[in-house]
Amino acid sequence: MLRKLLSSILIIALSLTAWPGSTVKASAENSFEVDRQALFEKMDLLTGVPWYYLAAMDQYERNIQRARPGLKERKGLVSIIIPPKRWSGMTNPDPFDTVPESIRFFGGIGRDGNGDGKADATNAADVLYTVTQYLSRHGATEDDIRIALWEYYQHPVSVDLITHIAKIYRHFGTTELNKKSFIMPLRYNYTYHNTWGDRRGWGGLRIHEGTDIFADYGTPVKSTSYGYVELKGWNRYGGWRIGIRDIRNNYHYYAHLSRYSKGLKKGDVVQPGQVIGFVGSTGYGPPGTSGKFPPHLHYGMYKFNGRNTFSFDPYPFLKAWERSEYKQLRQKKKIRK
Repeated sequence: MLRKLLSSILIIALSLTAWPGSTVKASAENSFEVDRQALFEKMDLLTGVPWYYLAAMDQYERNIQRARPGLKERKGLVSIIIPPKRWSGMTNPDPFDTVPESIRFFGGIGRDGNGDGKADATNAADVLYTVTQYLSRHGATEDDIRIALWEYYQHPVSVDLITHIAKIYRHFGTTELNKKSFIMPLRYNYTYHNTWGDRRGWGGLRIHEGTDIFADYGTPVKSTSYGYVELKGWNRYGGWRIGIRDIRNNYHYYAHLSRYSKGLKKGDVVQPGQVIGFVGSTGYGPPGTSGKFPPHLHYGMYKFNGRNTFSFDPYPFLKAWERSEYKQLRQKKKIRK
C-alpha cells in the first residue's frame, strides 16, 4: 500500500517539471522550486528522510554538474545522477541492469521507486526513492545521514557542503533562495575596480583572488547571499575575515574587517543584506595587525566542483548586484512620487 502511494505521488509530482524556455523566467523558476520542494516534502512524509537533506543533495549534484566541464546535466525536478556501477553493483556484468533482484544480488543500490518492476537509473522516481533508502540506511538522524553521505561521496567537503545547504534550507523553510545583495549600503562612499588576477607580493608572489572595495573605516559589510558561516577568525593575509558558503557551492570570502557584527558566529545562517562586519585594514601579520594598507574590503569567490576548489572573478557579480539595487532604489522613488 505504501509503495503504491509513493509511486503515485512520485509520478504526479515529477510530471509537474517546469518546461525550459518559459516567457516569464522568474515565474518559471519560482514554480519550479515550489514543485521541487513539494516533491521532497512528500518524500519526507513517506520515508522519514528530512526534505531539506534530499533538496540539499539534489542541489549539490546540480551545482557539480554545472561547475565541472564534461559532466552531463540532468534536467527536471531531480538532478541526481547515480553512477552505473554504484547503481547496479560493482561486480555486476551489466552496469545498466534494471532488474531489482539482480541489482540487489550484486550489491547495487538501485531500487524500483514507481512500481513498474524496474530499477532504472534514468528514471527520476527510481533515483529519488533509491536516494531516500540509501540516506536512511543507518537511521534518519543528522549523524546517521552524514555517515551515509560520507559512504556515498568519500569526500569531507562534499559532506560538509550538503550538510550546510540542508541547514540553510531548514532555517528558511524553502528552496526559493535566489535573492542577492550588493556588498555595501549604496549610501556609503566606496570605490572598486576589477583587481582579480593582479600580482601580490606580501608573503610570496601570488595572484589576487578577489576584488578590493575601498571604503571608510567602519563601513558596513553585507552578506551578498543566503549562506552558512563556515569560517570566522584571523588569517595572516586577510586579517579578521569571514567565509560564507551559499547553496550554489560558492564560498564568499570577506577579509580585512575591523570587527564583526555583534553575535555573529561560526555555524550561523545569514541572508542577503545582513550586516556581517565592518571595513578595516587588518592583516599582513600576526593577530591584531592593522594599518599596513588603506581601509578596504577584500571580497573573493570560490567554487567547489566535487574535486577541487577554484577562485573566480567576483567583479561582474558585484557590478550586477550593484546595478540591481540602484534599479530597485529608482523604482521605490517613483512609487513615492
